Amino acid sequence: MSMQNHSPVIRLDAADNVVVARADIPKGAFLTAEGVTTLHDVPLGHKIATRPLVKGEPVLKYNTVIGFAGEDIAPGSWMHSHNVLMDEFQKDYRFSQDYRPTELLPPAERATFQGIRRPDGRIGTRNYIGIFITVNCSATVARRIANYFDAERLADYPNVDGVVPFVHEQGCGMEMTGEPMDLLRRTLAGYIRHPNMAGAVVCSLGCERNNLARFFEEQALATGKTLKTVTMQQVGGTAAAIEEGKALVRDMLAEVDQVTREPCSAEHITVGLQCGGSDGFSGLSANPALGKAVDILVRHGGTAILSETPELFGVEHTLTARAKTPEIGRKFVERIEWWLDYSKGRDTQINGRVSPGNNAGGLANIIEKALGGSKKGGSSGINAVYRYAETVREHGLVIMDTPGYDPVSATGQIAGGANLICFTTGRGSCFGSFPAPTVKLATNTPMYQRMIGDMDINCGTVIDGTATLDEMGEAIFRTLLTVASGEKSKSEALGVGEDEFVPWPIGVLA
Repeated sequence: MSMQNHSPVIRLDAADNVVVARADIPKGAFLTAEGVTTLHDVPLGHKIATRPLVKGEPVLKYNTVIGFAGEDIAPGSWMHSHNVLMDEFQKDYRFSQDYRPTELLPPAERATFQGIRRPDGRIGTRNYIGIFITVNCSATVARRIANYFDAERLADYPNVDGVVPFVHEQGCGMEMTGEPMDLLRRTLAGYIRHPNMAGAVVCSLGCERNNLARFFEEQALATGKTLKTVTMQQVGGTAAAIEEGKALVRDMLAEVDQVTREPCSAEHITVGLQCGGSDGFSGLSANPALGKAVDILVRHGGTAILSETPELFGVEHTLTARAKTPEIGRKFVERIEWWLDYSKGRDTQINGRVSPGNNAGGLANIIEKALGGSKKGGSSGINAVYRYAETVREHGLVIMDTPGYDPVSATGQIAGGANLICFTTGRGSCFGSFPAPTVKLATNTPMYQRMIGDMDINCGTVIDGTATLDEMGEAIFRTLLTVASGEKSKSEALGVGEDEFVPWPIGVLA
């Protein structure tokens, strides 16, 4: 990537027929490095044609097709959704042909962080008590129980990070069996068993379709000292259930507080990779910098989860080529095909149209967005493909099938075992999550400075030409170790994350 300070544009590959504006560029500006004069005003993060293109010719960014010229285009033209059009093209999946096993560092040389070791050997980065619900009818009870345990009431339990309600809108008025209920139960159980969750109380109404007993039986959950249940219809209603829940949490606090952090290998870190509010710089700075950090984490034995399946459409062939086995690659293609069928005829991103914020930030279509989004996964081989909220057991880079919607996607990753979330943004996301903290990466310096209260790392220095992707990758990796050791991320310090628990609400309501 060319990063000369004097150049107002960024060339990503010698074969590209577009460059990206580093800042707002007025009409009539001569781009010395490209030898062309701009024919239009070009906003920062947007693309400029560097040679003539005939109608239908592929538009190349990172030497990858991001669309086709919708008309004959002159050098210096502003290239965006008005003249970069999506079309079907033949993809060579090249299953596993680019797979290269990662050379892991010897255990003695791997980085460490201050983690929380659970009795079963799993490692947590936080120590929460969660208040869960089987059905939305018990949401108020869960919130009232959790809200009671404020900072003052937890002052005597310094090792307890908090008592958090995890409420949702599902649990009744839905199919009793099948994929919707499977997704909900898998997600709830993944959170209850999460290594960052030291204790849990599950609240139910009593007559819901997501029956408490069936849920526990199906997910092999059993009550004990740090897993309790409250059923509103059995204890006498709302007020009684709230008081019962408070008492159960009180009984847990002393035991939950009995933890100490100790040095743990980075192989126990599992990071969910997210991007939201993307812009034209996402695929140039924060996403590839995060990819560098992922490659480092994988070499240290850790795990990263690449998700948002509909937002990987268009570049899936670049990922199937990196799959460990052809079967893993085909499993990913099957999930892409599910999404294409599910979204048929709908006004969704996979059918071409990105969100208004993405579009304003310089992304012409989903293929260009996917090209940038896939950079979060670095260059490591892909060792597994999981369905939504399935427990991630493989180390290294894996894919989990999730929607592109950030809260739903991150919820699935955390249910699968992610103990950190790393979130890139160009427009300025304010996302946060419990019980796994979110670290947010800004793609550009102006947004970072404008939203410094929400941003943890400024990857805009790559665009500014003052840092390399390798340097940013190392900085991100070190930040992940620090946050995993207990230092609060910006969103965590703000208390953001309680309402971002959103199990995938797929299916028919009845």
